[in-house]
Amino acid sequence: MFVTVSAPSAAAAPAEGAGAAPAEASAPVVRRSRFRPQSLLPYLYVLPGTAFLILWTYSPLAQTFGLSFYDWNLLPTSPKTFVGGSNYAEVLALPELHTALLNTVVYIAAFFVFSLVLPIAIAVMSRQVRGRMRTFYQALIFVPFLITPVATSAVWRWLFAEQGAFATVLAHFGVDMPNVFRDPDLAIWAVIVIVGWQMLGFGVLVIAAGFAGISPEYGQAAALDGAGAGRIFGRITLPLLSPTLVFLSLMTILLAAQWTYPIIDLLTQGGPTNSTTNIY
Repeated sequence: MFVTVSAPSAAAAPAEGAGAAPAEASAPVVRRSRFRPQSLLPYLYVLPGTAFLILWTYSPLAQTFGLSFYDWNLLPTSPKTFVGGSNYAEVLALPELHTALLNTVVYIAAFFVFSLVLPIAIAVMSRQVRGRMRTFYQALIFVPFLITPVATSAVWRWLFAEQGAFATVLAHFGVDMPNVFRDPDLAIWAVIVIVGWQMLGFGVLVIAAGFAGISPEYGQAAALDGAGAGRIFGRITLPLLSPTLVFLSLMTILLAAQWTYPIIDLLTQGGPTNSTTNIY
């Protein structure tokens, strides 16, 4: 004879020991996060700057982009005619634009020498100078960056003049110096030398600051393992300096055309035959 016995419920089941765990774990408690006004405080700090950025930068850019699809002489009383992308097609077909783009690429490539290569070499050499002379040496190189474009143009115009300092020195060696700013082959290189001379101090200052943030213990540890000065510089110093180099590279690419504009406007006006003009 079989007797059916029902299983006891979990609540009614007796504990098998004093330290026995409950049969079923309690359900997880869901807590609702409360909104805290203090969490908005960081956004309030950046709100004024963001508002002015939108008002004075992004809003005019959006309006300019919208107006680029119209034919309009900018007079409020004249009507605007929608022309689609014909304005862009007309600009892209201009030979002057192709020349300006090519010159801008030349400017950027040449300025990498003045913003990266030469500053690294000068900063490495200045590290060999000890005491206050290092600060004086770096400040002396940084001075040209503080000179205004008008004063810079006046000085270099005199240096490159037909009867200027460079022409006088070259005349002693029997070399006739042409009018640099009126020569299509030499004008762009004259602008590169002038602007690069001004950019050099800024690059040296940034590179020197990057070197100051690198602990000398890395190089000392590598030297104990037998690494030479060149290997330490290439495998340790340059990788640690990469954020600084990226910053200078971006500055050179984005601002090369803007930095050259005042010198071009004061010395060559984009000529001769658009040989020095850029997209800016």
